[in-house]
Amino acid sequence: MSLFQSEYEVKVSFEDLDPMNVVWHGNYVRYMEQARCDMLEKLKYNYRDMQKDGLMYPVAKIKIKYLKPATLGDILTVKTEIISVEPSLNIDYKIYNRITNEKIMSASTMQIAVRKETNESLYEISENFKKALIEAGCEKI
Repeated sequence: MSLFQSEYEVKVSFEDLDPMNVVWHGNYVRYMEQARCDMLEKLKYNYRDMQKDGLMYPVAKIKIKYLKPATLGDILTVKTEIISVEPSLNIDYKIYNRITNEKIMSASTMQIAVRKETNESLYEISENFKKALIEAGCEKI
């Protein structure tokens, strides 16, 4: 079940390509990060807000499945959805070619809340994060 969903678009540029003229595999992680930041902005609880709460959310685990290559000029739609927030922030990603609507990649990340001052791992989200999810219409956290 999804707690929050978002879409973000990326246009593949020349610098994203590898010598085979397809998007270098590591750039998909960058696209995911851009989409995650955009989603958190839409949620109204972004990384700056996390820092104000004294928290960091480093990626602890990432899983990626590449299905088809993207090439120069492709416009990609990155669909993100928060699956769960406790004990860890779990986000699923699906990347589609906007023109063909073909899914070209699927992935997931697991991020752990860490207290910034002590590096202590936490297994619950802040009250401000909960508030943002509730205000965004999430009934079940």
